[in-house]
Amino acid sequence: MDERKEDVSFSHVSVLLQECMEGLAIKPDGIYIDGTCGGAGHSSEIAKRLTTGRLIGIDQDLTAVQVATERLAPFGDRALVVHSNFCNLDSVCRELGIQRIDGFLADLGVSSYQLDTPERGFSYMADAPLDMRMNSRPDEQAFSDKADEAFLTAYDVVNTYSEAELRRVLYEYGEERFAPRIASKIVKAREISPIRTTGELVALIKEAIPAAAREGGHHPAKRSFQAIRIEVNRELDVIRPALEAALDRLNPGGRMAVITFHSLEDRIVKQTFADMASGCTCPKSLPICVCGKKPRVKIISKKPVLPSPEELAVNPRSRSAKLRIAEKL
Repeated sequence: MDERKEDVSFSHVSVLLQECMEGLAIKPDGIYIDGTCGGAGHSSEIAKRLTTGRLIGIDQDLTAVQVATERLAPFGDRALVVHSNFCNLDSVCRELGIQRIDGFLADLGVSSYQLDTPERGFSYMADAPLDMRMNSRPDEQAFSDKADEAFLTAYDVVNTYSEAELRRVLYEYGEERFAPRIASKIVKAREISPIRTTGELVALIKEAIPAAAREGGHHPAKRSFQAIRIEVNRELDVIRPALEAALDRLNPGGRMAVITFHSLEDRIVKQTFADMASGCTCPKSLPICVCGKKPRVKIISKKPVLPSPEELAVNPRSRSAKLRIAEKL
């Protein structure tokens, strides 16, 4: 692989960049973890602000690890990139001998690079094998004979899930009101032959959605593709455990900054931060607290931080981004 060519193609505009830097309140001697390193946009900005501190970037995408490592090379020992999922933050810290950190950043969801690389199968705008794995390389085989949770692909979800399971995924993760019709259409189509490409899936989704509902608004396959991608990568399952692990490692005064791109992610982050910030849960009828629960964080962003009009003009994909920040007490 030509690394320089790969690096150029890995384009990803860092969303809410300055807002994240301000929110993390970076200390020059601090230790920071970027849990979704990607193209190293946020990571590079953190590393620039460090003198004796250290940045650890984590990403489950091997291509991202390769690109981020190259882009962070000028920072020398101040920056290191690890191939893992950010939910494994605790084990990454143990392996690196890191006891405490001063900040944690996560930019959730799919990257622009992944969307814009047709062979990854994330986009409903290009015909490609049904893949959608964030932890794969573009040249890895997407089709499998049997769905294995460790190597689950969009092909597996579409071709092996029952109609009821498909309906659940589409409704819960995509908030797709036509989930029953789409699931039924998929199951009937795959009885004839497996559904192998994004193009085939898009065609089925369009057929399942009434013509009137397809007019205007978002692409008719947007919600379904989001839902299947979330299922493949277990995206929602890892958010709370990752934030809990980060909180355990944070020094007092250390901060967590999380960018979300849809309501399901944002709801989990908001609720997790709220739970961390809550104190006593005893009934008000009790004269004294017996639960002993104390607030563990202070929420810095009472309302989510949104992209500025200037950023939206430059990067339309940032329109759904929300940033939430919490500080450890």
